Amino acid sequence: MTRILGTVLAVSVALLFALPAMAQPSHGLAMHGDLKYPADFKHFDYVNPDAPKGGLVRLAGRGGFDTFNQYVVKGRPSAGIGLIFESLLVSSADEPFSMYGLLAETVETPEDRSWVAFTLRKDARWHDGKPITVDDVIWTFQTLKAKGRPFFRYYYANVQDPVRTGERTVKFSFTGGVNRELPLIVGQLPVLPKHYWEGRDFEAALLEPPLGSGPYRVVDFEPNRHVVYERVEDYWGAKHPTQVGFSNFQQIRYDYYRDDTIIIEAFKSGAFDYRAENSSKAWATAYDVPALREGMIEKKTFEHNRVAPAQGFVMNQRRAKFGDPRVRQALSYAFDFEWSNKALFYGQYVRTRSYFDNSELSSTEVPKGDVLALLEKYRGRIPDEVFTKSFEPPKTDGSGNLRRNLRAALKLLKEAGWEVDSKSKKLTNTKSGQVMSFEILLVLPMFERVALPFIQNLKRLGIDASVRTVDSAQYKKRTDDFDFDMIVGGWGQSDSPGNEQRDYWGSESADRAGGRNSSGVKNPVLDELIDLVIAAPDRKSLVNRIQALDAVLQWQHLIIPHWHTPYDRLVYWNRFSQPAVTPDQGTQFSAWWIDPEKDKKLSQYRRKKSN
Repeated sequence: MTRILGTVLAVSVALLFALPAMAQPSHGLAMHGDLKYPADFKHFDYVNPDAPKGGLVRLAGRGGFDTFNQYVVKGRPSAGIGLIFESLLVSSADEPFSMYGLLAETVETPEDRSWVAFTLRKDARWHDGKPITVDDVIWTFQTLKAKGRPFFRYYYANVQDPVRTGERTVKFSFTGGVNRELPLIVGQLPVLPKHYWEGRDFEAALLEPPLGSGPYRVVDFEPNRHVVYERVEDYWGAKHPTQVGFSNFQQIRYDYYRDDTIIIEAFKSGAFDYRAENSSKAWATAYDVPALREGMIEKKTFEHNRVAPAQGFVMNQRRAKFGDPRVRQALSYAFDFEWSNKALFYGQYVRTRSYFDNSELSSTEVPKGDVLALLEKYRGRIPDEVFTKSFEPPKTDGSGNLRRNLRAALKLLKEAGWEVDSKSKKLTNTKSGQVMSFEILLVLPMFERVALPFIQNLKRLGIDASVRTVDSAQYKKRTDDFDFDMIVGGWGQSDSPGNEQRDYWGSESADRAGGRNSSGVKNPVLDELIDLVIAAPDRKSLVNRIQALDAVLQWQHLIIPHWHTPYDRLVYWNRFSQPAVTPDQGTQFSAWWIDPEKDKKLSQYRRKKSN
């Protein structure tokens, strides 16, 4: 009997450990590994919990705005509108991908992450005092998926409609196989007030201050001119550990300007306070003014460990002329980065060669080990170069003489069926007689100085290329409809890539208006690799799978890669102080504050200058 009981007990214990671990409520959720911050943490390490509150900060918007609804295709949303809404979970800036409860008091998900459940906080409130409810969460999800930007339908494609499982608990179940990121993706859901939107057309432009639950509300605006946000004094989340040390300004005002040239002049005149500078020329030359030399303007770089965004000239493969990868590769030989960096960028940039540069995710060598094993099954379906060469964009000596590169380009073009006609001197398709011509569509005039030298090099290949700079409304419309030949495009990347890669490179997103697959690539191998990335069970496998995806992307020649910097370039009037710690994601302006002593000194300086 003892032996039988012992055997039964052993079997029972074995079965117990064989069962999936039960989901346990937690204060947060990490993509892989453990959370950095424990359940009783008081604030993030990169904030000052004692930062003084108050003051008006003035910022700049470009172009204009005509809606406060950033979640639909129609209209141009106002800058800063995200300040008034909260999400179920919020990310930390010093971890690869971890999220902590905000509207949600707890989050729970099983080991296989086939579902996720959130318990809402009792004290979470809309600005009108009404509680945030499970009905709000369910209505928001269903509305965004049915009526929101196409991105939401794609992003939530494998998320079933949520169901109420308790007074404050809502559960989301998932389909489509293993996807460890989905619980965190659902956690990013911005929750909107169902009772506010009843009787309103969600898909229409909205030009009345919407009801929110965040630390700020809209208090003044004029379409295309300005919008002012004011801190909500009785904000329910003010003492929550994810919010302590943030939202230190009493008011935030955005004034709109036509273009970056005017914005820079307005900044130097003192019309607004803070600017992230993206132009190397402006960074090097535009801010040499007395206020900078006298210490009243700060011009600083803040290092970060973010994955560099993938930016470049994007060729629209929906146009037949760009369908052949040899054509796309040939065009990259006409872009002289080394000359541009020396002559235009003041040597400030590093050439981007990966879609995940400045990180361990980047494929920087010929695949080997686990990465090679992942790619072997695709041999014959992907370019042979993936297995034999480390991708590098074409290089020059920076002198402006790229004759060797142009010869390489002409060779590739000839292989693809394009030759320079002896009479017209135009690059012509040998079968159809079509002349190679295309337009580079821009929205930022500052890119003209980059595109125009590129065009001159293209003309030496017999290509009739031109530049067209349009306003932000027209640019948005044309890019949403994929009505362009070539644009300057970019894709922001995170330390923990996942579902968004489908929107960037997935076949289904290529025909979805308003999507992010601006290149129009449709490749089953990329689709399979993206699925593997999404299903990665741990950090090591994620890195291997992203490197495999990166290697294949590089040899697709989707873009002519641009450049990046491992730091942020910021200019601001010297009235701010910042936390002592800068997280991996870079300095967080929302954690800055107006320093009373600095602000007093600046006010005295301005009064003196005005007299």
